[in-house]
Amino acid sequence: MERVAPWLRAVNTVLTPAIAGRRKKVDRLIERAVREAEDRTDSTAHGDDDFIDDMRVLLTGYADVPGLTPMGWIGASQEITDRIENHLRIRKLHALDPDTADERIDRPIIVTGVPRTGTAVLQRLLAAADGHRAPLLHELMHPGVPADEARRRTDRTVDAQRRAVPTFGGLYDMHPDRPDSCVWVLPHGIGHLVRVQPPGYVQWMLDRDHTADYRYLKRTLQVLQRGRPRRRWVLRAPAHLWSLGALMRTFPDAQVLWTHRDPATALASLSSMTETATALTTADPDPRDIGRMWLGLFATGIDRARAERARLHATVVDVPYRDLTERTDQLPALFQRLGAPWGPAERAALDAAVAARPRGHRYDLARYGLGQAEVDHALADYKRVYDAFL
Repeated sequence: MERVAPWLRAVNTVLTPAIAGRRKKVDRLIERAVREAEDRTDSTAHGDDDFIDDMRVLLTGYADVPGLTPMGWIGASQEITDRIENHLRIRKLHALDPDTADERIDRPIIVTGVPRTGTAVLQRLLAAADGHRAPLLHELMHPGVPADEARRRTDRTVDAQRRAVPTFGGLYDMHPDRPDSCVWVLPHGIGHLVRVQPPGYVQWMLDRDHTADYRYLKRTLQVLQRGRPRRRWVLRAPAHLWSLGALMRTFPDAQVLWTHRDPATALASLSSMTETATALTTADPDPRDIGRMWLGLFATGIDRARAERARLHATVVDVPYRDLTERTDQLPALFQRLGAPWGPAERAALDAAVAARPRGHRYDLARYGLGQAEVDHALADYKRVYDAFL
C-alpha cells in the first residue's frame, strides 16, 4: 500500500543533500527557533532553559533517526519552533494578567488508555454534555493566539498532512474545531513516537519526571479558560497512562476514565497508524521495529498506570471499548457516575462521534512481527485483571 503521496518521494529525493550533517545543525536550529519565538511573542526566553534544553534533546533524537527524510527534518524543526513559541506566549500571558494563575481547573474529566481504545470518541461524547468543555485542536496547537489566526495556522498544518499522507485521515480525524489530545501541549511523551522513533529518546522520555509538563498543561488551560464561562474540562491523551502520577499531582481532583480494548487489536491498529505516519518522516521504516517498540511501551505504560492507581488511590473508572461501539446502553450509567446529564443531546453526540470515527482501517498484527500468543504473554497480568473490560 502506498502510504504517502508520490510527489513527496520526489521532493525528499531532491532535498536530501540539504539535510546532510543535520546533527551538527541542532544547536543552530534551536537558537533560530528561540529567536523566531521571541519575535512572534515579543518576549524573551530567559528563564526557560530547561524547556529549551529538553526541546534540544527531542530535536537531537530526530537528527539521529536513520533514514530521516528532508520533510521529516523540516517538520520536526517547525514543531520545535511552534512549541517554544507557545511556551513563551503562555508565560507572557500569565505575566500580563497574574490573576490567570488563580483560574481553577476543577474536577477535570481525563480520558486515557493505551492508544486505539476509543479515547477520542469518549472525549467528544463527554465534551458535548451541558457544562462540559474540551480543548479544540486549534487551541491546543496555538494556545493564546486569536481564534481566527489559530484556526488558519492549524488548518494549514492539517491540510499539508492530508496532501502528503492521503491515507492518514482514515486513521485519525483531525479538525481545527474539534476536541483533540493534550499531546499538542505536553512537550514530551509517546505522542512523538507515532511519527518517528528517535534513538535514545524513548528511554529518556520514560526516565523523565513529567511534573513540569503537566504544570504547563494546567497553565495553558488557565489561559484558555480566562474570561470565559467556567465549565468542566474534558481532557484526553493515551500518553497520560505513562505519567499518571504527575497528572494526578497536578490535577488531584481529576476523574480519570481508563478505556480498555483487546490489546492485540489495539496494538495492531496503532502499529499500522505509526507505519503510515512514519512514512512521512522516515524512508522505509521497518514494521517489525514498530511492533516491538509499541509492545514494550504498552507493557510499561500499563504497569506504571496500575502501580500509580494503587499507590495514589486515584479515582479511576474503567470503560470498555465495546461500551462505545456495541453496548451504548451502558453509557447513561457512566454519565450518572460522573454527575453529567444524559438525554437526547448526549445521544445525538454519541451518534455523531461514532459516525466521525475513521472507517476502512485494516491492520494485521503479523506484519509487525508479533502474534496473538506473544502479546497475550507480555500482557498476561493486565488481561487477567481487566478481563471483564476487554
